[in-house]
Amino acid sequence: MKKPTSHIAAVICSAGIMASSAAAQAESEPIEFLYSPFTDYAPFFVAEEMGMFERYGVDVRLSPKTGTAETIQLVASGNSEGGAATWGAGLFNSINMGATVTIVATMARMPESGRSPSPFMVSQQAWDDGIRSIEDLRGQRVGIPGPGGFGIYSVALALETGGLTLDDVEPVYLPPPATAAAFQNGSIQAGWSIEPFATRLETEGLAQRLVEDHAYGVELGFIAFNTEFVEANEDAIVGLLAGYIEASRLLDSGGWDDPEVQAIIGEYTGMEPDLLNNIAYTVRPDDGTINLDSVREQEAFFRSLDALEYEGEIDIRQVYRTDLLERANALVDDAQQ
Repeated sequence: MKKPTSHIAAVICSAGIMASSAAAQAESEPIEFLYSPFTDYAPFFVAEEMGMFERYGVDVRLSPKTGTAETIQLVASGNSEGGAATWGAGLFNSINMGATVTIVATMARMPESGRSPSPFMVSQQAWDDGIRSIEDLRGQRVGIPGPGGFGIYSVALALETGGLTLDDVEPVYLPPPATAAAFQNGSIQAGWSIEPFATRLETEGLAQRLVEDHAYGVELGFIAFNTEFVEANEDAIVGLLAGYIEASRLLDSGGWDDPEVQAIIGEYTGMEPDLLNNIAYTVRPDDGTINLDSVREQEAFFRSLDALEYEGEIDIRQVYRTDLLERANALVDDAQQ
């Protein structure tokens, strides 16, 4: 990977001067971090390739994974140090059962307006057949990535905009990459999608965006680590979070449009620059904090599906280490002043 150019290099250089002292204090053994090839993980790609993790004294090894369930299992069992995953029934139940997972920051959330990075889409074939609204989907087959995660919650919110519920449609569980073929062969009429698949479906003429404002501001996922690892390596976690926060801020200050950054993201996601320039992105607050009200709403949704194995609200704060996030923000703030 080439070294960054333009204003990006200037931002990194200024931050690196003060981060070097923190790095000397936080040097650690390699940390495996599980990721999926989506732009939601772009801050991790950028932090790794632009040396932000290294400047904060951490050696991060990004490893691909297949999904949220795998991440939680590997992290909780100690077979991987950390990763990011979406909120869902499995995570809530795991916390209730005492899973050794520590949540440290938000991974991504839906923007408050504009094009959605996770739209509810209708196939072009279904559109041509007259399905033009949510109300038209009653009794139709709808693609959902799984029964217990963000995808089904997002679909429920989309259906709600037209007065429907999950009981009014026929769910078909399939991963985002399989949606194109399902739209093309008519096995589903509508479904959940996420970037870059959503924009690809549009450009290939396979689908149209039917609803986009259903999940504005919703928390998409979180960053978590094995609890025993966190307790033994707090400085390393702070360093990793600092690199993540610095990369997130860089992206939100124009980094998404920088060719060098696009090359990095393309390397991990397989996306070409033209596509990166046209997709919608998830967002993150500058400080990486989690909107717990949004998480509570998702917990209530999964309870309505009888997917939770406990009563009442779970105490998420018992596994959410805001102190580590605060330390990471202080490092980045000092470095960027």
